Amino acid sequence: MHYVVGDVHNELGKLEYLLEQIHPSIDDWIYFLGDLFDRGADRPDPVGVYFKLSVIHARCVWIRGNHDHWLAEYMKRYFQLPERKRMKLPSYHYNSFDLIKERLTEADMLNMAERITNLPVQMELEIEGKRYLLAHAMTSLPHGQLQPDDYYLMGNMEMGAFFQNGIEGYKSICGHTPTGQMQWSRNGRYLDDYQSSVWVNGKENVLLLDCGCGLAGGRLAAICLETGERFYST
Repeated sequence: MHYVVGDVHNELGKLEYLLEQIHPSIDDWIYFLGDLFDRGADRPDPVGVYFKLSVIHARCVWIRGNHDHWLAEYMKRYFQLPERKRMKLPSYHYNSFDLIKERLTEADMLNMAERITNLPVQMELEIEGKRYLLAHAMTSLPHGQLQPDDYYLMGNMEMGAFFQNGIEGYKSICGHTPTGQMQWSRNGRYLDDYQSSVWVNGKENVLLLDCGCGLAGGRLAAICLETGERFYST
């Protein structure tokens, strides 16, 4: 089976509970749509989330999100400076850097930053004759003009049109935009609970999986591509 997981945002407990529901085997694939880091409500654990990916009993693919990218860039910038200048560097805007620095060495953090920098920004899959595109914020036609990284990490001014139309011939699955913000759209629906579940557009070729994990009351969501079954962790 192939599973896609929305934004985790430092929520190790919710990730573990979600994996208990999925119960993946070594033959399964799990695709993370990015934003493993930053935020985390009351019990953020970026180190736990990071290392959890290495012990999941499935083949894991991590797609880069904007928060992952920002964290990696800050790590590299911080450790490139001599120690006397690091104190003058503005603090990282979120909690992940300090939490990771408490537990990992400089070498470990630089290895993490390098891994994040080399993550893909889009994945193309074909499963049972259906074609999928996975990216954090927006997808693009895989054989068309290559877009800049920010397009996949943050989206652009055409995001509304993308949510409405998707990419012809593919089903796009993204995170980044909290599904709770999609109540304005008349061209789509929530697959389960209103404002707190997976959202799909009217053409059923764009699914959004960021259900607010990392924020108070948010949920972590996943979907099985073969069966369409959804999983949630509150």
